[in-house]
Amino acid sequence: MDKKALIFLADGFEEVEAVTPVDYLRRAGIKVVMAATGKNADVMGSHGINFTADTTLETMEKQGELNPSGWDCVIIPGGMLGSKNIAACAPVGNFLKKIAGSGKMIAAICAAPAVVLAPLGLLEGKRFTCYPEMEQGLTCGTWTEDKVVIDGALITSRAAGTAAEFAFAIIRTLAGDGQENKLRAALLL
Repeated sequence: MDKKALIFLADGFEEVEAVTPVDYLRRAGIKVVMAATGKNADVMGSHGINFTADTTLETMEKQGELNPSGWDCVIIPGGMLGSKNIAACAPVGNFLKKIAGSGKMIAAICAAPAVVLAPLGLLEGKRFTCYPEMEQGLTCGTWTEDKVVIDGALITSRAAGTAAEFAFAIIRTLAGDGQENKLRAALLL
């Protein structure tokens, strides 16, 4: 399998919402690259856990790796501060618009659908979910209370407690039911 996913990490990201998809996708044979949006690869999660990403956004830009054709999926974890930091990062926003325009998958969880995707217009005409009450005031898309929502190339989920189902939805979409079922069995789920 040659599937590749990119996950952006900004200071304040929700650790479970990032680590679970990275871990599960890698177990399913999907290559996942963690990219820090700051100047260096060290990123601090919302609960004080420090992570070292695989690369930085700056390095990816210099190496020409922010091309939608190189990725099958882009993942945006939540965490209010992390989501705000990603939303404030213009290169990430531009890249997400290109990914959406090319029909590639975007997966966002918790605050990220409302804070990152909505302002970019990426929820327009889509069904989505997000952290409870974050949907208030949004005039784009159709919010639903489901734990995970798949609408075409958009996958959204609610919070840290739904991170496993979020990851499985990404795996199912990228690699099929068989790969998802194998991983569920291996994890005793």
